[in-house]
Amino acid sequence: MERREAQWGLLFISPWLIGLAVFYAFPIVASLLLTFFDASLTGADRRFEFIGLDNWIRFFGDPQAWNSLAVTFRFMLIALPVGIFVPLSVALILNSKALMAPGTFRVLWFLPYVIPFVAGIIGWTGVMGQNGPLNTLISLFGVEEPPLWVNDPTLIYPALVLIGIWGIGSAIVIYLSGLGSVPTELYEAATVDGAGWWASLRHITLPMITPVIFYSLILGVAGSLQYFLVPQVLNGGNGTPEGTTSFFNIYLFKNFFTYQDPSYGATLAWVLFLITLGLSLILFGTQKRWVYYAGGDK
Repeated sequence: MERREAQWGLLFISPWLIGLAVFYAFPIVASLLLTFFDASLTGADRRFEFIGLDNWIRFFGDPQAWNSLAVTFRFMLIALPVGIFVPLSVALILNSKALMAPGTFRVLWFLPYVIPFVAGIIGWTGVMGQNGPLNTLISLFGVEEPPLWVNDPTLIYPALVLIGIWGIGSAIVIYLSGLGSVPTELYEAATVDGAGWWASLRHITLPMITPVIFYSLILGVAGSLQYFLVPQVLNGGNGTPEGTTSFFNIYLFKNFFTYQDPSYGATLAWVLFLITLGLSLILFGTQKRWVYYAGGDK
């Protein structure tokens, strides 16, 4: 019976397994092999020559690749804390019993997420334009010189983070789900013991939703390292202003499609994968110290 159940299970998941093998596993293996070749698959100069570790050696001596990594990490240090704190704060407010019509506010916060992101980016470029609504609002506070948000190297990262906040609806839903799973009897016991809002948040809410925070942290790290769409739409990936938007994924994309160098592009993709894997393993190694799983050993 167990064997028959396993056979039926494999039959039902076979479409997914086929898709995994064809659209994921095969390209992953092919891209890894491509890092050891010098390949040009288009144009008159078609070649496919084995060069060993030359592409990897080229990466370590490529200042543009290292500069793009530095740009990516600088942005991640700003965007990652905001990407965790803001959705969590909004979710705490929406989960409050004192909020009137919470369902309406939840829908309003989620609506931007369903709008195509490219359209949202184009809309935000108008909002943050020199004569846009954001600068008009700022001018009401006596600011005479309107900031050039997406054209100022000192303001470009806050501007990009502000655009990213536009699509935090899915993160808010995830945090609301985590907040809804916190046992109400814990809050009742805390109230009996005289605990206030801050004490309940610190000692009950946050520890109980640490798995959700950890999940968001892992996704945030991966998403920050793969940051691509916003700078590509804003300025075509040309790095303006002053190279502050020359993200690693932009450089990877250019090597694949602009420079027609799939071998080095595949090498950069694997470098990005290894960095993401390394940071994820570090985070997984630290979770035992601060992530609480209900029903676990601790």
